[in-house]
Amino acid sequence: MLSFDLLTANLLSPIVLAFVLGLIATSLKSDLEVPPAMHSAMSLFLLLSIGFKGGVAVAQAPLDTLVVPILATIAGGVAATLFAYVVLRRLVRLSTIDAAAVAAHYGSVSAVTFIAARDLATRVFGDIEGIMVAILVALEIPAILVGLWLGQRNSRGGERMWLSIREVLTGRTMMLLGGGLLIGAIAGPERMQRVTPLFFTLFDGVLVLFLLDLGMAAAKRLKDVRIAGWRFVAFALAIPLVHGVLGVWLGTALGFTPGGAAVFGAMFASASYIAAPAAVRMGLPEANPSLYLTAALGITFPFNLAIGIPIYLSVARALS
Repeated sequence: MLSFDLLTANLLSPIVLAFVLGLIATSLKSDLEVPPAMHSAMSLFLLLSIGFKGGVAVAQAPLDTLVVPILATIAGGVAATLFAYVVLRRLVRLSTIDAAAVAAHYGSVSAVTFIAARDLATRVFGDIEGIMVAILVALEIPAILVGLWLGQRNSRGGERMWLSIREVLTGRTMMLLGGGLLIGAIAGPERMQRVTPLFFTLFDGVLVLFLLDLGMAAAKRLKDVRIAGWRFVAFALAIPLVHGVLGVWLGTALGFTPGGAAVFGAMFASASYIAAPAAVRMGLPEANPSLYLTAALGITFPFNLAIGIPIYLSVARALS
């Protein structure tokens, strides 16, 4: 299933190598660090840039081409969350609260995994569907809502759930992705040319720095893996493959190009570590943060970045 040329192309990309450098630097206790203010600035830049690119693509796409993929994305996000929850409860044997919290992360999406998948898919297959950014936005929220409901359904958590929903909708990720999408769609490709040198041309360079920082953050989470238990680690490695392969199949069924189907699958395979932790921290404060943060950032994200994404591209190539 895994194509050697895709694996090599991915592992030798500057994005993955920068992530590995961050892992090594932290493991060796280097004094290398990225200032928090710079991390926030890079995150703002990348999310807004993704929104702009998606908005330009949406402005050029007929509205009726968006409806079915977005509805399928929402349904898929809900199904992925419920499936992850059942596995966590019955096989991993987590408590109801912890299972719901972790499932919310695995039904949602990682914007950085999306960027990495899009980068490799574009290099291998050429341009992919621009509406993927709209799909990224659509996949962010449903899983979080389902996860919060699963964790709060036997308690009086209505007010906390509303506050969590509000935090997701008004949080940095949704504001920048959604806002950038609207700006790009309203301005259109011609007017967006004025900001192309900053937001489009410099994108890859900023992404390399951001992955360096994420590598250091992931390395700090790896120490928690040993207390998570082998069942939990197995879940964090296996569930991305299940979600990812099914996502590629669904993307192919929706008529996406092989590159688009691969990115679609990578989005379903990813786990949120920005929007979901913020919502879960407020809506399910009893949940153990070490579990969902270690799984999403310390295990699943490195796995997808190094191995998972080439697998999804290989599956998309085989199905095309």
